[in-house]
Amino acid sequence: MTTRWERAGLYAVLDGYLEALLARDPARVGWAAKVLHTENNVALAPGDGLWGTITGRGSYDLRFCDPETGQVALFTTVIESGDESAASLRLGVTPGGLICEVELIVVRARDEALRFPDPRFETKPVLEAMVPEVERMTRERLISVANGYFATLEQNDGQLFTAFHPDCQRVENGTQTTNNPAFMLPIAKLGCEAQFRLGWYRYDDRLRGRRFPLVDVARGLVLAHGFIDHCGRLERYRLTDGTEVESHIRRPHTFYLSEVFKIEHGAIRQVEANFITVPYHMPSPWDAREAGA
Repeated sequence: MTTRWERAGLYAVLDGYLEALLARDPARVGWAAKVLHTENNVALAPGDGLWGTITGRGSYDLRFCDPETGQVALFTTVIESGDESAASLRLGVTPGGLICEVELIVVRARDEALRFPDPRFETKPVLEAMVPEVERMTRERLISVANGYFATLEQNDGQLFTAFHPDCQRVENGTQTTNNPAFMLPIAKLGCEAQFRLGWYRYDDRLRGRRFPLVDVARGLVLAHGFIDHCGRLERYRLTDGTEVESHIRRPHTFYLSEVFKIEHGAIRQVEANFITVPYHMPSPWDAREAGA
């Protein structure tokens, strides 16, 4: 796309989409002639899925955009029949203001075997803050730092392939999973870098289908999508401190994720992720889109 958007214009498109969604009326959206519309990694016709069941939206509203590529995203919650679920939405917008891409994840806890306790959907000032212009990184460098996170997570053995800010925090499906001793996994009491240096996530066999469709340079944010595959064969393994632990994923399993990284001074400062379980090695409807089909 050659047209550079203004931030306010992209947010206006997002708000119009949300108004139509809450009204359950896809006819109120300006659709492009060719649209790829997915919900939880399945291609659906616009108007299907959440369009028919949404009854409200929560107050959490983390929005960001990429004026260079016409992308806008939102981390929020949606309500269906009284159930509030974490949700992340990405829209691709044509230069003429029409929506050509919709990528939605709804983390419906009723459908998930792994439920995150006590989710809190709260505004995080660090994610909202603008980066001073003199400190802004290029989009290519920001993507490199974010991709390094996935490289560190894949077959995690204690090596780091990215940099972590000393105050790095991570929230997954609304629950903080760093510096949180109350979380169900003991590793959660540690910070981002310390967790990875221990090699706790050895059971994450493959981080595939990595895409970085949106980079908000002015805010230092990178949105990523992809899959975490677990073959389930790893039974016991040793952390880098010598402690022997048992893998808690002992079956073929895949997560599909939407993850935003806040990067400050070349280091990951905050991570916000929504992910769901999908069939093992499930392909992505976005593969053909990325290939130009």
